[in-house]
Amino acid sequence: MAKENIKQIDLTNDSGVLGQYKNWFLDYASYVILERAVPAMEDGLKPVQRRILHAMKEMDDGRFNKVANIIGQSMQYHPHGDASIGEALVNMGQKDLLIETQGNWGDVRTGDDAAAPRYIEARLSKFALEVAFNPKTTDWQVSYDGRKQEPVTLPMKFPLLLTQGADGIAVGLSTKILPHNFCEVCDAAIKYLKGKKFDLYPDFLTGGMMDATNYNEGKRGGKVRVRAVIEEMDKKTLVIRSVPYGVTTSSLMDSIVKANDQGKIKIKKVTDETAKEVEIMVELAAGISPDITIDALYAFTDCEVSISPNACVIVDDRPKFVGVKELLSNSADHTKELLKRELEIKLAELEEKWHYTSLEKIFFEEKIYKELEKGHATWEKVIEGIDKGFDPFKKQLKREVTREDILKLTEKPVRRIYKLDINDLITQIKGIEAEIKQVKHDLVNLVDFAVAYFENLLKKYGKDRGRKTEIKLFDTIQAKNVAIANTKLYINRAEGFIGSGLKKEELLCECSNLDDVIVFTRRGIMKIVRVADKVFIGKDILHAAIFQKNDERMTYNMIYADGETSVTYAKRFNVTGITRDKEYDLTKGSDKSKVLYFTANPNGEAEVVKVLLSPSSNARTKELDFHFEELEIKNRNSMGNQVTKYPVRSVKLKEAGKSTLAGRKIWFDDQFGRLNMEEKGTYLGSFDGDEKVMVIYDDGNYEIADAEMTRRFDAEKVKLIERFNPDKVITAVYLDNDKLQFNVKRFKIETTTMNNKFMFIKEGDGNRVEAVTTDAKPILMLTSGKGTQQRTQKMKVADFVEVMGWKAAGNKLADYNKSVHMEWERKAKATDENQTELF
Repeated sequence: MAKENIKQIDLTNDSGVLGQYKNWFLDYASYVILERAVPAMEDGLKPVQRRILHAMKEMDDGRFNKVANIIGQSMQYHPHGDASIGEALVNMGQKDLLIETQGNWGDVRTGDDAAAPRYIEARLSKFALEVAFNPKTTDWQVSYDGRKQEPVTLPMKFPLLLTQGADGIAVGLSTKILPHNFCEVCDAAIKYLKGKKFDLYPDFLTGGMMDATNYNEGKRGGKVRVRAVIEEMDKKTLVIRSVPYGVTTSSLMDSIVKANDQGKIKIKKVTDETAKEVEIMVELAAGISPDITIDALYAFTDCEVSISPNACVIVDDRPKFVGVKELLSNSADHTKELLKRELEIKLAELEEKWHYTSLEKIFFEEKIYKELEKGHATWEKVIEGIDKGFDPFKKQLKREVTREDILKLTEKPVRRIYKLDINDLITQIKGIEAEIKQVKHDLVNLVDFAVAYFENLLKKYGKDRGRKTEIKLFDTIQAKNVAIANTKLYINRAEGFIGSGLKKEELLCECSNLDDVIVFTRRGIMKIVRVADKVFIGKDILHAAIFQKNDERMTYNMIYADGETSVTYAKRFNVTGITRDKEYDLTKGSDKSKVLYFTANPNGEAEVVKVLLSPSSNARTKELDFHFEELEIKNRNSMGNQVTKYPVRSVKLKEAGKSTLAGRKIWFDDQFGRLNMEEKGTYLGSFDGDEKVMVIYDDGNYEIADAEMTRRFDAEKVKLIERFNPDKVITAVYLDNDKLQFNVKRFKIETTTMNNKFMFIKEGDGNRVEAVTTDAKPILMLTSGKGTQQRTQKMKVADFVEVMGWKAAGNKLADYNKSVHMEWERKAKATDENQTELF
């Protein structure tokens, strides 16, 4: 090709290819944002949803229509095919608000798809017909092919966007508005209109539990944590009663199987028995704790998910990020404005009706109709005669009498001249005037009218729309604390290696791949590393174990010889937290320093050791006893106390140590149902060794349980929890619902089985514990009656109730009455610092 025939094109300017791509991309991005993915602020609908509802309104005759027909009707307005329309229609139908459904519409809990469009039917709900349509207040535009008129937005008189929620992904933009409870949205709108403060939190059709602490009004950066409800059926079986929002039963089961395959949890079998209600059975492997497994399910599976809202809507043809309070207030204001427009339209119609009815009354009552019989030469003369006949009465009217008014009157039948018909017109006028007065009153008191409107919606449509998702605080589950020990850790002490890949070496322990390992060498070096295939620590490893962060009870006793001076030092220290993979020198720092003795003591035990000096030393006594209990527990960086200045040959254990630490101070966190040592909740006391806790539940069960920090109790059902003392007498008052009486009993716990519940009251529906205590001489305050009739009795229960067996039904105390209230008299000084009563 000749060089002169080559044409050069500037790709960088607006007319070039890059310029065209730039413009095309912006056009495409704007189209997707405005016309497909993001809902409008005014009605809370995406274009496809709005077009479906408009098509259904056109088809509406009160009967169900095949979804296939609805899709076909909607395609006149929506140019994106039947698949997108069908998916949007099913999605709206499953939310059970705007559309009534018939047939198999799928299940959001299980992920089952709806049946084919030709098999299922739908129609607009009464709620939709009331709040979403009014042609008189609708702004219209031409459809995509110019053949039809469609609404720009529907005149939605309800915060639909908050109730239904919305998801959408556009070009460089997304929106995620979580659904909220219908009744709570109505209540919030009422509070807003009245100028009161309100809060709104998500509510999901799938139920479950939600921690909305960081919801941040649904704005970007917010987060909610959603959990399935997991119940312990027995020690070998858990039941999942709900699924988190956006999770199906099949995906939840897949996540459980995956976690089991990865060794994070241990289960035998998981079975989906979901029917009307969600029910997933999880059978545990032998010896696995149900409490730890529940935590592990939340930590490693889709039983807990985190959802990040991102409320974005279209306002004035632009995307805008907002919060739920702004969405609610804008929607409530928009509803109030639509109600105002409807009232104004109704007022104009009523005034027009009043005007014409008044004309008709005057026309017949004053016999102006006789102008039709006078034989005027032309029709125009007749019109003029009638118009002139109204002259004396025009001041009574609210507007001028037009030619159209007169022509309309001439078409009326002459039978109106009878007094009965004229009286009927007078009655009509009075009724119209009363309506006009009411409409004007509503316009003046528009806020009250809008409040009454939302109250009416709540009354008509709020039944059976209570909150499904329980709002509560979640405790933070540390994954490493609940991960199953699925990894074998090996150690080569001489060469200084640890790892899961050293299968020919000494087995150290079984652990989780999330654990950290703390290691000490004879040189006096300490290091904490992750569990890995193979890690070099340093030659001559003395001790290695799984590291528990913030454990202030684990105490290390150590004797070392300083490499520079040969002086021997002893120290006791804790390791609560350090930088991973960093080497810490526990000696004075000399490379020649050497650890002579080392022990790790879980409860701060302090042993006695025999220190043997070198035979060549100048010391008179060549051996001495050293008592670690005389040392104070200090920081790991401390030099330690001098044991001897003479060279030491060896250090040997002489006497096992006893704990030098006080008992573990344990609290019960009644918010999360956890035992803890972080001073959260109610103090239970100082626990030594393997002391247990006693828990009494409001359903009449008691349980003796280990005081382990992994234990979980249902805080809402705990009536009393304290340190277990088998010699204490328990006094309990309970309701016998069958006989409608309160019984009282005193008993000691005789069972020895741990972590099992035992029913100590009479079994029966509605039976429950009213009050319980372990006070040696309990005084019951029994209050009955109301107001001036209220009476309080003090009963010294121990004086008239003997100690009986734990299975005994007890003695009758009083007849059941709703007004009866019971509690134990508070002592000026507690008889037991560990007793905790929860009424």
